Amino acid sequence: MRKLWLIFAQTATLSLAVLFVVSTLRPDLLPWKGRGGNVVLFKEAPATDPVAAQKTVTTFSGAVTKAMPSVVNIFTTTAVKQPQNPLMNDPLFRHFFGDRPEMNQKRASLGSGVIVSSQGLILTNHHVVASGDEIEVALSDGRKAQARIVGSDPETDLAVLQVDIADLPAITFGQSERAGVGDVVLAIGNPFGVGQTVTMGIVSALRRDHLGINTFENFIQTDAAINPGNSGGALIDISGNLIGINTAIFSQTGGSLGIGFAIPVSLARQVMEQIVETGGVTRGWIGVEAQELTADLAESFKLPNTEGVLISGVLRGGPADKAGIKPGDILLSVDGKSVTDSTSMLNLIAVLQPGVEATVEIARERNRRTVHVEVGKRPQQVSRRPE
Repeated sequence: MRKLWLIFAQTATLSLAVLFVVSTLRPDLLPWKGRGGNVVLFKEAPATDPVAAQKTVTTFSGAVTKAMPSVVNIFTTTAVKQPQNPLMNDPLFRHFFGDRPEMNQKRASLGSGVIVSSQGLILTNHHVVASGDEIEVALSDGRKAQARIVGSDPETDLAVLQVDIADLPAITFGQSERAGVGDVVLAIGNPFGVGQTVTMGIVSALRRDHLGINTFENFIQTDAAINPGNSGGALIDISGNLIGINTAIFSQTGGSLGIGFAIPVSLARQVMEQIVETGGVTRGWIGVEAQELTADLAESFKLPNTEGVLISGVLRGGPADKAGIKPGDILLSVDGKSVTDSTSMLNLIAVLQPGVEATVEIARERNRRTVHVEVGKRPQQVSRRPE
């Protein structure tokens, strides 16, 4: 028995020694290593197929070749009267030197535009052409023509021009609502007047608002370089389809800092079609001023949450006033659609047709009530952009 015990003890000792050596030098050989509570799982990309890798897009020349002929340069000139010399009011001075006509100077500015119809319609920004007395359009093939304004909408910063040139290369409209963050985009325009230029970037964000640029905002944000002169130009996808109209940049230096904004083509198309059909854009209006309902305001009004917006002002004699809406009411919904902030309220009311009756839900003294408002026509607004 004692001999068997010695054999067992020696065998166990030798096994433990071997296990210690293996666990120290080659722990990967042990079946239980890498398991248990400390497992780290990694997601590995599949091996790249060399043939498929060669098919990866490495150039966007096809998209540029397709879209570039549809992008135009816009030059506007504004007559500026030179102040008359005060001595011209002196009769003695005028006797010797005669009457001198007032001298006019011309101030030039530039931008870009997109041909949207072969019949000569061009889509651009309102602020590009708003102050121009004369508008000249230069095509990519070198042709030039005078343009007239069909109509404009300062609240979305869009304008439609007309030129008398037939068979123009119209751009293909894309679907901006399908754009996703990270999609590659190209911006085409005339930055700083150097000539037609293409820059590349990605979609950085979607549905940007509360920027204070336009009244109605739903911008595509991109890091494709957009500079002064790019305004009104095309933002296209890698297939050469139009998905936005380049409009503004965030910059403290006047140059691109990688934060540019474009109006989605879905919105631009709606505005353009109204302008072409009626010469302007008609929107609904009820005559109220609203502000965001913060947590502090909700607490002061003894509200359970920050749902809706606070009516801070009501125009006397306006649609809301006639319907009995008062300052201090909380606007909760318009025609059954919830109001989340002042921007959503503005958009919900703007799409209503003037003359129709809208159902508005409000909260007053913590009691909900329904009010019927006859929608009015939104007054024409002046541009919020410095010209």
